[in-house]
Amino acid sequence: MRNHPTIQDIREAQERLKPHIRHTPLLRAEKIEKAVGCQLYLKPETLQITGAFKIRGALNKVLSLPREEIANGVIASSSGNHAQGLSYAARMLGVKVILVLPVTTPKIKIANTRALGAEVILFDGDTAARWKKVYEIAEENNYATIHGFEDPLVMAGQGTIGCEILEDLDDVDAVIVPVGGGGLISGIATAIKETKPSVRVVGAEPALTPKYFHSRINKERTSLPLKNTVADGLRISVPGQNPYPIIEKYVDEIVLVDDEDIIAGMCSLARDAKLITEPAASIGIGALLAGSIKVRPDEKVCAVLTGGNWDLCDLAEIYKVFE
Repeated sequence: MRNHPTIQDIREAQERLKPHIRHTPLLRAEKIEKAVGCQLYLKPETLQITGAFKIRGALNKVLSLPREEIANGVIASSSGNHAQGLSYAARMLGVKVILVLPVTTPKIKIANTRALGAEVILFDGDTAARWKKVYEIAEENNYATIHGFEDPLVMAGQGTIGCEILEDLDDVDAVIVPVGGGGLISGIATAIKETKPSVRVVGAEPALTPKYFHSRINKERTSLPLKNTVADGLRISVPGQNPYPIIEKYVDEIVLVDDEDIIAGMCSLARDAKLITEPAASIGIGALLAGSIKVRPDEKVCAVLTGGNWDLCDLAEIYKVFE
């Protein structure tokens, strides 16, 4: 099987998902435009059914599998949003779902995952160790493994965001995408570059987890020590094996964003766009506010807001600090 999605895969995913997910709107963020220096549009996947984009990839993958392959159940590891997307997909199809989550996962994401009917296993270890545990459990119980960013059908599901952006703003100049494991930006970049190559695709990565940024400099996948970042959904120490070559082919630029700028972006979205976003979703706005991405006043720039699954009390504490 191919280890990358094609534009045809993404278009098929769009048709497959259409009855089940939201075509999220594209919102003009006029109150933020003066601060960032461009015409700014927001793609709020915070409004998606599970509060994040991850349902697109998880559901596309599960709907693509033969029923007998998922009969015993599905399993994955996640920082929280893929867990909720996969749990929703499994509940829709009436199959068992098991999620191995890091112990650092925000409580609200754990609670939401369990509320969708999933069995949650909290695991203290890095990404590689968690996935080793996943594969062990899957083999013992004959579960289907649904990887959150390595699977090309998952990437294709995420790529439907790119199709929607081009449908709603056909003269977009640049699209900014948060970078964690790399599945989201791989799918979106494929959809955009295979349809309209002139559109600039920029990846925004936390400065504390700069695995793709340094991999690009080193011209090979580079593993880095895992550090804590406020953007928990992007906290991964090594680039995805399958996303890495796609990102190298299609992504024009990768920028690093400090935690304080990520939080500033989150606060700006709440104050000026009335959107509640988790830190990982706010990184693109943080990059623009910090001047990390060069833009012109006449450029139409779209920032993908990946999710809003954070406890409001925790967010309130962050907002309070930056008032």
